[in-house]
Amino acid sequence: MGNLMLFAITLLKNSSGQPIKFDPSGIIPEGSFYYRGFLDNRLIIIKKREGRDGLSRNFKRAREEAIRDIIISMQMSTQKNVLKLLGCCLEFPIPALVHEYATHGCVLNDEGGFWSNESLPWKTRLRIAKQLASAITYLHTAFPRPIIHRHLRPHCIFLDDDFVPKLCDFSYSITILSEKSHVQDVVIKGTMWYLSPDFGVILLGFLAGRKLLAGHDDLIKSVKLHACDGQIQTIVDPKILDELGGGNEPTQLQLHDFLALAWLCSTRDESELRPDMIDVAKELMRIEKSIWPPC
Repeated sequence: MGNLMLFAITLLKNSSGQPIKFDPSGIIPEGSFYYRGFLDNRLIIIKKREGRDGLSRNFKRAREEAIRDIIISMQMSTQKNVLKLLGCCLEFPIPALVHEYATHGCVLNDEGGFWSNESLPWKTRLRIAKQLASAITYLHTAFPRPIIHRHLRPHCIFLDDDFVPKLCDFSYSITILSEKSHVQDVVIKGTMWYLSPDFGVILLGFLAGRKLLAGHDDLIKSVKLHACDGQIQTIVDPKILDELGGGNEPTQLQLHDFLALAWLCSTRDESELRPDMIDVAKELMRIEKSIWPPC
């Protein structure tokens, strides 16, 4: 797992080389705890949460979550699809995490749409989904006790220079007994909409090109309705349809298979129907290879 580097607060700078102030202009993306900064003239991402009252229950919980995030990020440091933890700064009330930089930010832009930097082609979106599934599968299978993320959402997925996904934010993660396949939260934590059917909702966002907001059950029902009627064009991001130009039969089948998998993974009330992540990863590999054979 390696040793954890500890950075003094004086080493964390802004773009002007001054001590970083953690003002809203440096947040990536808006509404998150992630800030753009510099360490030894190197771009970095700093995760910092506010916290002043050391006696409050919320403060203690936030501190525990930060420590959990550090521990699991260190455990996952060898996984190529995890945002690498460079170290942390303990001079704040709540420890700040110092991560490698991700050039293209997170997959969700400030307007609630995906792909804020440019319109990514369908092939790239599918590859990102496959690699993200591999990272989550690693969480579930690489350790004696499976680790469940419990907070998967677009803000937790960053993209590097080559649009390789980097998963982060393990604050709400838990370990479960190896014989268990699902988690029933008594106390709901994290983002409600991305708890148990989280990966399926992310997949639907990749396909539709927009975020599925909390409480939008009607949108999920609409996806199912249009899918059952064979109206996939009303679901898929118009940019994908324009790119494929209507598409041939194999391409249409690929989109249908991806949608079917996304829907199966996003089932909210029947958790036993959701496939294990290792099977999801295998299916995404199959879907990708159905048109584009491996290089």
